[in-house]
Amino acid sequence: MTIALLFPGQGSQFIGMGKDYYDKYESAKSVYKELDLALNRPLSDLIFSGSETDMSLTTNSQPAIMATSIAILRSIQSEELIDMNEIKLVAGHSLGEYSSLVATDSLDFSDAVKLLKVRSEAMQESMPVGTGGMAALIGVSLEQITEILPEFHKHGKIYIANDNANGQIVVSGEISAIDYICNNSKQYKIKRAIKLPVSAPFHCELIDSAAIRLKNEVKNYHFKDFKFPLVSNVDAKPCTADTIQSLLVEQVVSRVRWRETLEYMISQNITTFIEIGPGNVLTNLVKRVSRSLNAISISKLDDLNKLKEI
Repeated sequence: MTIALLFPGQGSQFIGMGKDYYDKYESAKSVYKELDLALNRPLSDLIFSGSETDMSLTTNSQPAIMATSIAILRSIQSEELIDMNEIKLVAGHSLGEYSSLVATDSLDFSDAVKLLKVRSEAMQESMPVGTGGMAALIGVSLEQITEILPEFHKHGKIYIANDNANGQIVVSGEISAIDYICNNSKQYKIKRAIKLPVSAPFHCELIDSAAIRLKNEVKNYHFKDFKFPLVSNVDAKPCTADTIQSLLVEQVVSRVRWRETLEYMISQNITTFIEIGPGNVLTNLVKRVSRSLNAISISKLDDLNKLKEI
């Protein structure tokens, strides 16, 4: 068996995530304590019992999701439910790349929290709230969207932000263009267009100011050699400790090539995908690529039983 670990990105958060692990495992509890210490505020209180509105803020959701993913991973490791020698690749969707860096022992957890603090603030402040947005387009191919994208530019700047899977593309841009595509999706043979609850148009050049801020910050951190290879969002290829800094900066304004990432992993004979963190978005995307692949999500405490069956 060859395993790939996957870590979810922004939008997978929910109130109470990780609380069952916090209550049972000391290793998980220490992660949340370290999170609060690194941020100098009790974010764990918001995670466990706050409001969905507050949790959806980029500055809260990014470190919260990363911490929850690592708390779950530490719980798994404490029970020795995964043979870490069988892990061949790791990848994270956008924000999830930071969880991957911690998982592969390249970046210390507290450093990842501090770096995400700068990243999330820069992304949230990159454009005035309400001027930019994102939309998930269902039932349409990358080729189709690429072909009709110039039509949407008449209504505002718009870009392909995520190539998640066949039939699932995310676009990012000025709110006028996002509203137009959501209101007229059927006209362009798009099955569904879902406006996403985000505060800025991520993964496009409109938030270049965020990339500049991150570039100035990331050089202050040391990245160690990876325990196992990490596949980058930017080019869907394995990266190294020497290249990751520039890739993290580029990732802010680049397309997330998730479909290509999964295809690369499959080409490397990965047989089992394990999503670690809140929700099961990435597990469903794996199944969109191939129903024959073994993909499981470890989100809630009961999900640990799935690891005993693989």
